[in-house]
Amino acid sequence: MPKLQIPVESTTLGNGLRVVVSPDRAAPFVTVGVYYQIGFRLEPRGRSGFAHLFEHMMFQGSENAGKMVHIRLINSSGGMLNGTTHYDLTNYFEAVPSNALERVLWLEADRMRALKVDDENLRNQRDVVKEEVRVNVLNQPYGGFPWLDLPPVAFRNWPNAHNFYGDFADLDAATLDDVQHFFKTYYAPNNAVLLILGDVDPGEGFSFAKRYFEDIPAGPLPPAVDASEPPPNEERRAEVEEKFGTLPALAIGYHAPARNTPDWRAAALLDRALHGGRAGRVYRSLVSERQIAVDTEGGLNYPVGDLFDYQGPALLVSRIFYRPEYSPDAAIAAYDEVIGEIREKGMDPGELEQVKVKFQADYYSMLESGMGAYMPRFGLMHYLACFTLFDNEPRRINTTLDGFLAVTPDEVQAAAQKYLVPRNRAVLVRRPSVSGGAQ
Repeated sequence: MPKLQIPVESTTLGNGLRVVVSPDRAAPFVTVGVYYQIGFRLEPRGRSGFAHLFEHMMFQGSENAGKMVHIRLINSSGGMLNGTTHYDLTNYFEAVPSNALERVLWLEADRMRALKVDDENLRNQRDVVKEEVRVNVLNQPYGGFPWLDLPPVAFRNWPNAHNFYGDFADLDAATLDDVQHFFKTYYAPNNAVLLILGDVDPGEGFSFAKRYFEDIPAGPLPPAVDASEPPPNEERRAEVEEKFGTLPALAIGYHAPARNTPDWRAAALLDRALHGGRAGRVYRSLVSERQIAVDTEGGLNYPVGDLFDYQGPALLVSRIFYRPEYSPDAAIAAYDEVIGEIREKGMDPGELEQVKVKFQADYYSMLESGMGAYMPRFGLMHYLACFTLFDNEPRRINTTLDGFLAVTPDEVQAAAQKYLVPRNRAVLVRRPSVSGGAQ
């Protein structure tokens, strides 16, 4: 099969900003992303929620583009924009007709250089974040499940286990000096990567990047975060109350192998065998065949991201909504039968080949879109950013599949036997307040 040959060119500006350009002249459109190496895991103790808070602050205006100007200029150009926070990065991205490229770069450079960080914006966005927590977590059925509930059970180190949305006490205690210091520490050009994809000549892209970004001063690199975890030696269990939903639920997270290792690649294929939609073993057994559960999902780094967009400890998660007439122990026992089979027998070559074909197809699909029609080439931008931020190898976009496609059945079974064991997992039960069956 022909190798991927996505064109990728990169450079580093004098202030440390890494710039990656991937030209594609098929349509007069460009996608621009600025990724900062700050996320939930990397925010300092006492500043929980700051990574997500800044995702909001970055849309409140900068020195030469007041509040809402950035959004209005992108929308009036026929474009779209957004931002998201992950464990190890925060990103901001726009897709616009290619004749608006220079405008987008000017806007992104202006807020990297001089974000408007003042008391009014801090108060407003702190209240917005707190209201988001109330709406999306505190007053939402299964809010925060399992992405907020499971890490405190599975992990012992604060960077991996704290409340990623932010404790209200930390948010309320934040001063303007705290927020300005956070911005200067984590939003410096040498802690970021700029992506330009689509209808652009690489030379023009690099020229624009130098024009608008290179005079932004570099900052001292953020302090290193020790996110290492002690090896688990026992199953960890916990239970949380579900106030609004009527179905009981489980989240089971196995500590995953380190990124970019042979075990990690084998675990990624195990994940697809277990959680590959309705064809996945967990759904097929628990929902289609035995009808113990009504829905299952899961994945490596689920549900915050995927296997490429993190750097640090991660979980291979199964999320199960099961019928109320079953007890948690009965649901876990049924799930363990699925895990036990793949641990004891592995995958035969035929099944593994099917999983690899689907894995490859999903990778190609992500590179082509990633967010459907919402953001052209989002997936390609996202993976290029991750390979640059974490590995300093944007061209890995063309070669990373090779390692996954070379995994053998023996390697898959060895990974299952090593990682899919009770002592390596956390189990979280989400129990409804009003029981509908055997609880």
